[in-house]
Amino acid sequence: MSWHLGRFAAFDTETTGIDVESDRIVTAAVYGLGGEQPVEPHDWFVDPGIEIPEDAARIHGITTEEAQTKGEPAAGAVDYIADVLAGYAREGATVVGHNVVYDLTLLDRELRRYGLSTLQERLGLHPLYVIDTRVLDKHADQFRKRPSKTQGPQQLKTLAQVYELPWDDSEAHGASYDALIAARVAHRIGTLAHTARADWPERIRQVRRPRYADFAGLTVAELHAKQIELAAEQAAGLQAHFRKKDPTAVVDGTWPLRPYAAPATEPEGAPA
Repeated sequence: MSWHLGRFAAFDTETTGIDVESDRIVTAAVYGLGGEQPVEPHDWFVDPGIEIPEDAARIHGITTEEAQTKGEPAAGAVDYIADVLAGYAREGATVVGHNVVYDLTLLDRELRRYGLSTLQERLGLHPLYVIDTRVLDKHADQFRKRPSKTQGPQQLKTLAQVYELPWDDSEAHGASYDALIAARVAHRIGTLAHTARADWPERIRQVRRPRYADFAGLTVAELHAKQIELAAEQAAGLQAHFRKKDPTAVVDGTWPLRPYAAPATEPEGAPA
């Protein structure tokens, strides 16, 4: 079976910010779909235990007061999220998301924060296979330009437009909506990879030097391994671009999980 026809566990979070080491989950969604099985929605509304900055609230629409009133305690929520993801992975589903390295790393740090088993610890020797639509799309259409000054070439909204999926700005930046769009984008990319170029939609046929075929005929494990290479290549390219202005710029290309660095502990007898 082609990788895009199997079972997906579409995953997304909305958070208090963009720092995976210190920010917290506010909402999350894991949707089981595809593989000729029913859709299984899982949604969480979380009290992150800290203030939600105004900038973050403007994006996802959730205030600190609302999260404190309606959200479930963070420790229980992140434990449940990890259990659901691990369950899908053990059943053979592929975790799918857009820039999902962010969501998986943030979840990892949340679990560690509360002394809970990480996703990898829950899976043991069972593999976790991941599809990141940002990594796939950037490789397939490497020369796409920004649609506008405020919309990036690999932004999820851009991908919805490119792959002719409906997009609702009022629903965007909701975890369930973004997770489902990412899964549909992954399916579209997989379909293009396994379709002759002559049969592509006109908009895709106009892409300059498309590389969708690089994803054809791969197993999920092979696609996962290829994304590890692609993410590293893409990060290296972005780092080289940034270093034109800042020679010290660093872009981490580790995928699909940023490495964890335990905080340094003070030696015994250190002054308080």
